[in-house]
Amino acid sequence: MAKYGKKAQEEVGKMLHEQKHDHRFKNRKQAIAVGLSKARREGGKAPEKPND
Repeated sequence: MAKYGKKAQEEVGKMLHEQKHDHRFKNRKQAIAVGLSKARREGGKAPEKPND
């Protein structure tokens, strides 16, 4: 079973695109984190954020 849903993949893809072309984020990890966070808020299938 897939860990991430289609919505989460799309959001992360959008954020990575913005990071590459618009330099909105400092690095790829930050862009991925924002994409997953946005997908979770919109009800997409993504694992819960770790509590570290």
